[in-house]
Amino acid sequence: MSAQNATLSVPEEVGLLYDRLTALDTEGTGGSLHLGFWDLDDTEVPLVEAADRLTDMMTERLRLRAGHRVLDVGCGLGQPASRIAARTGAHVTGVSISRDQITRATELAQDAGLAGQVEFQHADAMNLPFPDASFDAAIAIESIFHMPDREQVLSEIQRVLKPGGRLTLTDFFARGPIPADKQEHVDRCLRDFIMTLADGDDYLPMLRRAGLRFAELLDITEQSVRPTFQQMSAANDQLDPVFQEEADTKFSPADMVDVDEFGSVLLTAEKPA
Repeated sequence: MSAQNATLSVPEEVGLLYDRLTALDTEGTGGSLHLGFWDLDDTEVPLVEAADRLTDMMTERLRLRAGHRVLDVGCGLGQPASRIAARTGAHVTGVSISRDQITRATELAQDAGLAGQVEFQHADAMNLPFPDASFDAAIAIESIFHMPDREQVLSEIQRVLKPGGRLTLTDFFARGPIPADKQEHVDRCLRDFIMTLADGDDYLPMLRRAGLRFAELLDITEQSVRPTFQQMSAANDQLDPVFQEEADTKFSPADMVDVDEFGSVLLTAEKPA
């Protein structure tokens, strides 16, 4: 799949990035490191609540029942996985390239009394360590943009899904050409978070090549990206231990608030029965 403003994604480097992010105090985001979802007339809702809302929106699209097995690709600290398990009765297996995230996610699940229903393991989404048809559903919240090859990840997810299984994911994509005066800000964001912007036009043919059937594609930029960056801006000093560059060269959430071309998409697909 083509991507704009590509930053080379090396799994080990992504793992080290999230090892550093894991060391941050994430209490303010409830253990979640992903975007939120807001009603446009209610953007003052705290990020922790909006992040849960996005998780719930994605979970609804998976049509889960108690006992279903769910794969969380890029599980972070495990808060979404634990929320999915508690709300649906499903068993969730989370994978991350960050060993520190796996350790911390396991601790948090144990503290929440979900150790028997949620599990986490170190793995590379480009080569998932599971047999074919192992899961009823899969979710990937803002993780696929770290992968060197989106299509390879989708093919691996398709392989481990049972026939009829659903996938829902969020991804960053270019809604249009990045204005010249904002390109530097976007480049810093992509560089420091080791990610690429997808080309939205490529998703449907890519899904077909991966053996998945398209179900839904939503542009959630207005409800998600701007308010998240606005709230992140208020807590930007938390990122200082992660990015060591000089102040004028490192990522700042405030720089991204008005980059309307930096979009977020919510996609749902399924493996043909």
